Amino acid sequence: MARVAIVTGGTRGIGEAISLALKDHGMTVAATYAGNDDRAREFTERTGIAAFKWDVADYDACQEGTAKVVEALGPVDVLVNNAGITRDGTILKLTYQAWKEVIDTNLGGCFNMAKAVFPGMRDRKWGRIVNIGSIN
Repeated sequence: MARVAIVTGGTRGIGEAISLALKDHGMTVAATYAGNDDRAREFTERTGIAAFKWDVADYDACQEGTAKVVEALGPVDVLVNNAGITRDGTILKLTYQAWKEVIDTNLGGCFNMAKAVFPGMRDRKWGRIVNIGSIN
């Protein structure tokens, strides 16, 4: 049985490349996305990789979304925290709300997703969590 991986932000850019590489290595992949339904649908049609929509900044959505992946594909063995957003601006121009959105997605999302998958990994005594960051 193939291992199951979740790649957050997995339908575009670097996330898409990671999703495809994991699939090429025999894994069953779930790619998450937050907003572009048309792009996610096209991604799934082109790659055969299932796309699941939720905001990684939302703790409850991560719990619920991960449960849907487990129900559809099986227990999660690998998590790649790739989702991230940018709100470029100097400290003088960057609003608190923009700062909070970046922190909640880029950092909080890693915590939220790890909390969602770790209990199953611990129970099965196997799992991998990869966190990706960027200079942005």
